[in-house]
Amino acid sequence: MIERTCGHASRFAKGLRKAGYAVLNDVVLNQVLASFGSEDKNRRVLKAVQNDGTCWCSTASWHGQTAMRISVSSGATTGDDVERSLSAILRMAAEC
Repeated sequence: MIERTCGHASRFAKGLRKAGYAVLNDVVLNQVLASFGSEDKNRRVLKAVQNDGTCWCSTASWHGQTAMRISVSSGATTGDDVERSLSAILRMAAEC
C-alpha cells in the first residue's frame, strides 16, 4: 500500500509539472504541494477543486505561500482515480 500511494503521489507531481505548474516539495512519500502561480490563483483553484467534488485537496502553507496539498492516503485509490483527479485539477487550474 505504501509503495502504491507514493507512486500515485509521484504521478500527480509528474502531471502537474508537465502542465507547467510548480511542485514545491520533493515527492518522496504520499504528499504533493502544488502551486498554480499567485496566491490568489492558488486559492481559486483549490476552491474550484473542492467544489467540483472529484477529489479532495486541502490548503497548505509552504514557506509562507499558500499551496494545494494533495495527500494520497487510501489503499483503495486506483490509478484511474489518480488520472481522473489529476484531470479535474488541471481543468480547474486552466479555468481559474
